Amino acid sequence: MFNKTRRTRRTRRTTTLIVSVAAVGTLALTACDDSGGGSGAAESPSPASPSSSSSERGNGSGSMDLALTSGTAKQNNAPGKTGDWANPPGKPATKPVQRKWVQLSAAKAGDLNPVVVNGGGFTLYRFDKDTASPSKSNCDGACATTWPPVLVDPGGKIFVDGVKPSAVGVIKRGDGTRQVTIGGWPVYRFSKDLKPGDTNGQGVGGTWFGVTPDGRKSGRPAGDAGQDGGQGAPATAPATSAILFDEANFSDDGPAQGVAGPGCQNVARPKVTSSLSASGSLKIWSGRDCKGESKTVDGDVADLGSLNFDNKISSVRFG
Repeated sequence: MFNKTRRTRRTRRTTTLIVSVAAVGTLALTACDDSGGGSGAAESPSPASPSSSSSERGNGSGSMDLALTSGTAKQNNAPGKTGDWANPPGKPATKPVQRKWVQLSAAKAGDLNPVVVNGGGFTLYRFDKDTASPSKSNCDGACATTWPPVLVDPGGKIFVDGVKPSAVGVIKRGDGTRQVTIGGWPVYRFSKDLKPGDTNGQGVGGTWFGVTPDGRKSGRPAGDAGQDGGQGAPATAPATSAILFDEANFSDDGPAQGVAGPGCQNVARPKVTSSLSASGSLKIWSGRDCKGESKTVDGDVADLGSLNFDNKISSVRFG
Protein backbone atom coordinates (compact mmCIF):
# COMPACT_ATOMS: atom_id res chain seq x y z
CA MET A 1 0.00 0.00 0.00
CA PHE A 2 1.52 3.29 -1.04
CA ASN A 3 1.03 6.85 0.24
CA LYS A 4 -1.35 5.71 2.92
CA THR A 5 -1.57 7.19 6.39
CA ARG A 6 -1.23 4.38 8.91
CA ARG A 7 -3.05 4.44 12.20
CA THR A 8 -1.93 2.56 15.30
CA ARG A 9 -2.84 -1.07 14.79
CA ARG A 10 -5.46 -2.26 17.19
CA THR A 11 -5.37 -5.78 18.56
CA ARG A 12 -8.94 -6.31 17.54
CA ARG A 13 -10.07 -5.24 14.07
CA THR A 14 -13.57 -3.88 14.58
CA THR A 15 -15.58 -2.67 11.62
CA THR A 16 -17.96 0.06 12.74
CA LEU A 17 -20.75 0.71 10.32
CA ILE A 18 -23.10 3.63 10.81
CA VAL A 19 -26.43 2.24 9.73
CA SER A 20 -28.95 4.88 8.73
CA VAL A 21 -32.44 4.26 10.09
CA ALA A 22 -35.90 5.72 9.87
CA ALA A 23 -39.38 4.93 11.17
CA VAL A 24 -41.18 2.66 8.73
CA GLY A 25 -44.55 2.04 10.34
CA THR A 26 -46.21 -0.01 13.02
CA LEU A 27 -45.35 -3.59 13.91
CA ALA A 28 -48.36 -5.87 13.44
CA LEU A 29 -49.02 -8.65 15.91
CA THR A 30 -49.58 -12.01 14.25
CA ALA A 31 -50.34 -15.53 15.32
CA CYS A 32 -47.47 -18.00 15.32
CA ASP A 33 -47.33 -21.30 13.47
CA ASP A 34 -46.31 -23.28 16.57
CA SER A 35 -45.69 -22.84 20.30
CA GLY A 36 -42.82 -23.60 22.66
CA GLY A 37 -39.97 -22.19 24.76
CA GLY A 38 -37.63 -19.27 24.12
CA SER A 39 -33.87 -18.90 23.71
CA GLY A 40 -31.00 -19.12 26.18
CA ALA A 41 -30.15 -18.02 29.69
CA ALA A 42 -31.18 -14.46 30.45
CA GLU A 43 -28.56 -11.81 29.81
CA SER A 44 -30.61 -8.69 29.08
CA PRO A 45 -34.32 -9.64 29.29
CA SER A 46 -36.58 -7.91 26.81
CA PRO A 47 -39.15 -5.49 28.21
CA ALA A 48 -42.83 -6.31 27.89
CA SER A 49 -44.10 -5.88 24.35
CA PRO A 50 -46.54 -3.04 23.69
CA SER A 51 -49.34 -3.58 21.21
CA SER A 52 -47.57 -1.48 18.57
CA SER A 53 -44.52 0.66 18.03
CA SER A 54 -42.37 2.13 15.30
CA SER A 55 -39.80 0.02 13.52
CA GLU A 56 -36.37 1.12 12.27
CA ARG A 57 -34.66 0.26 9.01
CA GLY A 58 -31.55 1.61 7.32
CA ASN A 59 -32.78 3.97 4.60
CA GLY A 60 -31.00 7.26 4.98
CA SER A 61 -32.48 9.18 7.91
CA GLY A 62 -31.11 9.15 11.45
CA SER A 63 -28.47 6.68 12.58
CA MET A 64 -27.76 3.65 14.74
CA ASP A 65 -24.24 2.44 15.49
CA LEU A 66 -23.70 -1.20 14.52
CA ALA A 67 -20.34 -2.75 15.45
CA LEU A 68 -19.37 -5.53 13.03
CA THR A 69 -16.27 -7.59 13.75
CA SER A 70 -14.73 -10.01 11.26
CA GLY A 71 -14.25 -13.59 12.43
CA THR A 72 -15.85 -15.68 15.16
CA ALA A 73 -16.40 -14.78 18.80
CA LYS A 74 -13.72 -17.31 19.76
CA GLN A 75 -11.20 -15.80 17.36
CA ASN A 76 -11.90 -12.41 18.94
CA ASN A 77 -11.56 -13.72 22.51
CA ALA A 78 -15.14 -13.04 23.58
CA PRO A 79 -15.63 -13.83 27.29
CA GLY A 80 -17.28 -17.13 28.20
CA LYS A 81 -20.96 -17.43 29.17
CA THR A 82 -21.83 -14.26 27.27
CA GLY A 83 -23.56 -13.52 24.00
CA ASP A 84 -24.64 -16.54 21.96
CA TRP A 85 -22.69 -18.79 24.32
CA ALA A 86 -25.10 -17.97 27.17
CA ASN A 87 -27.56 -20.43 25.68
CA PRO A 88 -26.83 -23.98 26.87
CA PRO A 89 -28.15 -26.73 24.57
CA GLY A 90 -31.34 -28.40 25.74
CA LYS A 91 -32.18 -25.64 28.24
CA PRO A 92 -34.33 -23.06 26.45
CA ALA A 93 -35.53 -20.09 28.50
CA THR A 94 -39.06 -18.75 28.42
CA LYS A 95 -38.57 -15.44 26.61
CA PRO A 96 -36.26 -13.73 24.11
CA VAL A 97 -33.16 -12.05 25.48
CA GLN A 98 -30.98 -9.26 24.14
CA ARG A 99 -27.28 -10.15 23.92
CA LYS A 100 -24.07 -8.16 24.29
CA TRP A 101 -22.90 -9.90 21.14
CA VAL A 102 -24.14 -12.32 18.54
CA GLN A 103 -22.34 -14.33 15.90
CA LEU A 104 -23.45 -14.98 12.32
CA SER A 105 -21.58 -17.84 10.64
CA ALA A 106 -22.13 -19.45 7.25
CA ALA A 107 -22.29 -23.19 7.90
CA LYS A 108 -23.96 -26.53 7.15
CA ALA A 109 -26.75 -27.83 9.40
CA GLY A 110 -28.57 -31.04 8.57
CA ASP A 111 -29.51 -30.87 4.88
CA LEU A 112 -29.18 -27.09 4.80
CA ASN A 113 -26.01 -25.82 3.12
CA PRO A 114 -25.35 -22.98 3.37
CA VAL A 115 -27.30 -21.74 6.35
CA VAL A 116 -26.45 -19.16 9.01
CA VAL A 117 -25.86 -20.38 12.56
CA ASN A 118 -25.17 -18.43 15.74
CA GLY A 119 -22.14 -18.62 18.04
CA GLY A 120 -23.52 -21.73 19.73
CA GLY A 121 -24.04 -23.48 16.39
CA PHE A 122 -27.84 -23.10 16.42
CA THR A 123 -29.65 -22.63 13.11
CA LEU A 124 -31.13 -19.20 12.37
CA TYR A 125 -34.41 -18.77 10.49
CA ARG A 126 -36.47 -16.23 8.57
CA PHE A 127 -40.28 -15.85 8.44
CA ASP A 128 -42.31 -15.41 5.24
CA LYS A 129 -44.80 -13.10 6.98
CA ASP A 130 -41.99 -10.62 7.71
CA THR A 131 -40.77 -8.22 5.02
CA ALA A 132 -37.26 -7.36 3.89
CA SER A 133 -37.98 -4.07 2.12
CA PRO A 134 -38.84 -2.34 4.33
CA SER A 135 -37.34 -4.62 6.97
CA LYS A 136 -40.08 -5.48 9.45
CA SER A 137 -40.86 -8.26 11.96
CA ASN A 138 -44.39 -9.61 12.26
CA CYS A 139 -43.55 -12.15 14.97
CA ASP A 140 -44.44 -10.97 18.49
CA GLY A 141 -46.06 -12.35 21.63
CA ALA A 142 -46.36 -16.16 21.60
CA CYS A 143 -44.71 -16.28 18.20
CA ALA A 144 -41.57 -14.62 19.59
CA THR A 145 -41.49 -17.20 22.39
CA THR A 146 -41.53 -20.12 19.95
CA TRP A 147 -39.23 -18.28 17.55
CA PRO A 148 -36.95 -16.09 19.71
CA PRO A 149 -35.70 -13.14 17.66
CA VAL A 150 -31.93 -12.70 17.50
CA LEU A 151 -31.44 -9.57 19.60
CA VAL A 152 -28.33 -7.46 20.21
CA ASP A 153 -27.74 -4.69 22.75
CA PRO A 154 -27.38 -1.12 21.45
CA GLY A 155 -23.64 -0.71 20.95
CA GLY A 156 -23.19 -4.49 21.06
CA LYS A 157 -21.11 -6.51 18.61
CA ILE A 158 -22.02 -8.74 15.71
CA PHE A 159 -19.29 -11.19 14.72
CA VAL A 160 -19.53 -11.99 10.99
CA ASP A 161 -17.99 -15.22 9.75
CA GLY A 162 -18.72 -15.99 6.11
CA VAL A 163 -21.54 -13.44 6.00
CA LYS A 164 -21.04 -10.17 4.10
CA PRO A 165 -21.06 -7.15 6.40
CA SER A 166 -23.24 -5.30 3.89
CA ALA A 167 -25.97 -7.96 4.32
CA VAL A 168 -26.22 -7.40 8.09
CA GLY A 169 -28.43 -4.85 9.81
CA VAL A 170 -30.69 -4.26 12.80
CA ILE A 171 -34.27 -3.09 13.26
CA LYS A 172 -36.01 -1.75 16.33
CA ARG A 173 -38.85 -4.02 17.45
CA GLY A 174 -42.08 -2.91 19.10
CA ASP A 175 -40.66 -3.63 22.57
CA GLY A 176 -37.63 -1.42 21.92
CA THR A 177 -35.13 -4.26 21.44
CA ARG A 178 -32.81 -4.47 18.41
CA GLN A 179 -33.25 -7.47 16.11
CA VAL A 180 -30.56 -8.60 13.69
CA THR A 181 -31.40 -8.80 9.99
CA ILE A 182 -29.69 -10.59 7.09
CA GLY A 183 -30.46 -9.38 3.60
CA GLY A 184 -33.14 -7.25 5.23
CA TRP A 185 -34.92 -10.25 6.78
CA PRO A 186 -35.28 -10.36 10.59
CA VAL A 187 -33.71 -13.57 11.93
CA TYR A 188 -34.80 -15.96 14.68
CA ARG A 189 -33.94 -19.17 16.51
CA PHE A 190 -36.39 -22.05 16.93
CA SER A 191 -37.16 -23.08 20.50
CA LYS A 192 -37.40 -26.78 19.54
CA ASP A 193 -33.84 -26.88 18.19
CA LEU A 194 -32.21 -28.28 21.33
CA LYS A 195 -28.70 -28.94 20.08
CA PRO A 196 -26.32 -27.35 17.58
CA GLY A 197 -27.06 -28.46 14.04
CA ASP A 198 -30.78 -29.10 14.61
CA THR A 199 -33.03 -27.84 11.80
CA ASN A 200 -36.43 -28.70 13.28
CA GLY A 201 -37.78 -25.32 12.25
CA GLN A 202 -37.21 -25.85 8.53
CA GLY A 203 -40.52 -25.59 6.64
CA VAL A 204 -42.72 -25.22 9.74
CA GLY A 205 -46.12 -23.90 8.69
CA GLY A 206 -44.76 -23.44 5.19
CA THR A 207 -43.44 -20.05 6.33
CA TRP A 208 -40.24 -20.70 8.34
CA PHE A 209 -36.93 -21.48 6.65
CA GLY A 210 -33.25 -21.47 7.50
CA VAL A 211 -31.65 -18.24 6.32
CA THR A 212 -28.67 -18.17 3.94
CA PRO A 213 -25.78 -15.69 4.25
CA ASP A 214 -27.49 -13.38 1.72
CA GLY A 215 -30.98 -13.60 3.25
CA ARG A 216 -32.48 -16.25 0.99
CA LYS A 217 -34.32 -19.36 2.13
CA SER A 218 -31.90 -22.20 2.73
CA GLY A 219 -32.78 -25.47 1.02
CA ARG A 220 -34.39 -23.80 -2.00
CA PRO A 221 -33.10 -24.82 -5.45
CA ALA A 222 -30.77 -22.30 -7.08
CA GLY A 223 -32.79 -19.56 -8.75
CA ASP A 224 -36.01 -20.44 -6.87
CA ALA A 225 -37.10 -17.46 -4.79
CA GLY A 226 -40.13 -19.36 -3.49
CA GLN A 227 -42.32 -17.00 -1.50
CA ASP A 228 -39.64 -14.32 -1.45
CA GLY A 229 -41.36 -12.42 -4.23
CA GLY A 230 -37.82 -11.59 -5.26
CA GLN A 231 -36.91 -10.22 -1.84
CA GLY A 232 -33.75 -11.59 -0.29
CA ALA A 233 -32.28 -12.66 -3.62
CA PRO A 234 -28.77 -11.47 -4.46
CA ALA A 235 -29.08 -7.80 -5.24
CA THR A 236 -28.94 -6.61 -8.82
CA ALA A 237 -30.56 -3.26 -8.04
CA PRO A 238 -28.48 -0.22 -7.08
CA ALA A 239 -26.89 -0.40 -3.64
CA THR A 240 -28.03 1.99 -0.91
CA SER A 241 -24.98 1.64 1.32
CA ALA A 242 -21.40 0.38 1.32
CA ILE A 243 -18.52 -0.35 3.71
CA LEU A 244 -15.08 0.93 2.70
CA PHE A 245 -11.95 -0.82 4.01
CA ASP A 246 -8.44 0.63 4.14
CA GLU A 247 -6.89 -2.73 3.23
CA ALA A 248 -7.56 -5.30 0.51
CA ASN A 249 -9.69 -8.37 1.25
CA PHE A 250 -12.05 -6.43 3.56
CA SER A 251 -9.54 -5.87 6.35
CA ASP A 252 -8.66 -2.69 8.19
CA ASP A 253 -6.25 -1.26 10.75
CA GLY A 254 -9.19 0.39 12.52
CA PRO A 255 -12.89 1.16 12.06
CA ALA A 256 -13.92 0.94 8.43
CA GLN A 257 -16.04 3.64 6.83
CA GLY A 258 -19.77 3.26 6.31
CA VAL A 259 -21.38 5.38 3.60
CA ALA A 260 -25.06 5.42 2.58
CA GLY A 261 -27.23 7.05 -0.08
CA PRO A 262 -29.24 8.26 -1.78
CA GLY A 263 -27.36 10.16 -4.45
CA CYS A 264 -23.77 11.37 -4.27
CA GLN A 265 -22.05 10.95 -0.90
CA ASN A 266 -18.56 12.17 0.02
CA VAL A 267 -16.56 9.74 2.16
CA ALA A 268 -15.15 10.92 5.48
CA ARG A 269 -11.60 9.77 4.76
CA PRO A 270 -10.91 10.06 1.01
CA LYS A 271 -8.28 8.15 -0.95
CA VAL A 272 -7.58 5.36 1.55
CA THR A 273 -9.98 2.62 0.38
CA SER A 274 -8.57 -0.65 -0.97
CA SER A 275 -11.68 -2.87 -0.83
CA LEU A 276 -15.41 -2.39 -0.44
CA SER A 277 -18.51 -4.38 0.44
CA ALA A 278 -21.91 -3.51 -1.04
CA SER A 279 -25.18 -5.32 -1.75
CA GLY A 280 -25.69 -3.93 -5.25
CA SER A 281 -24.25 -1.64 -7.89
CA LEU A 282 -22.78 1.80 -7.21
CA LYS A 283 -20.39 4.29 -8.80
CA ILE A 284 -17.11 5.30 -7.17
CA TRP A 285 -15.35 8.59 -7.91
CA SER A 286 -11.82 9.87 -7.41
CA GLY A 287 -12.97 13.42 -6.59
CA ARG A 288 -15.33 14.96 -4.07
CA ASP A 289 -18.96 15.55 -5.09
CA CYS A 290 -18.79 12.71 -7.64
CA LYS A 291 -16.28 14.37 -9.93
CA GLY A 292 -13.11 13.14 -11.59
CA GLU A 293 -12.33 9.57 -12.57
CA SER A 294 -15.13 7.04 -11.94
CA LYS A 295 -15.88 3.32 -12.01
CA THR A 296 -19.15 1.39 -11.73
CA VAL A 297 -18.92 -1.66 -9.47
CA ASP A 298 -21.47 -4.35 -8.62
CA GLY A 299 -21.25 -5.82 -5.15
CA ASP A 300 -18.08 -6.65 -3.24
CA VAL A 301 -14.64 -5.74 -4.56
CA ALA A 302 -11.85 -7.47 -2.63
CA ASP A 303 -9.03 -5.51 -4.28
CA LEU A 304 -9.66 -2.13 -5.88
CA GLY A 305 -6.16 -2.33 -7.30
CA SER A 306 -7.57 -4.79 -9.85
CA LEU A 307 -9.70 -1.90 -11.15
CA ASN A 308 -6.81 0.57 -10.93
CA PHE A 309 -8.77 2.36 -8.21
CA ASP A 310 -6.74 1.60 -5.08
CA ASN A 311 -6.63 4.54 -2.64
CA LYS A 312 -8.69 6.71 -4.99
CA ILE A 313 -12.28 6.77 -3.68
CA SER A 314 -13.36 10.22 -2.52
CA SER A 315 -17.10 9.97 -3.17
CA VAL A 316 -19.76 7.39 -4.02
CA ARG A 317 -23.01 7.68 -5.95
CA PHE A 318 -25.98 5.45 -5.08
CA GLY A 319 -28.99 4.92 -7.29
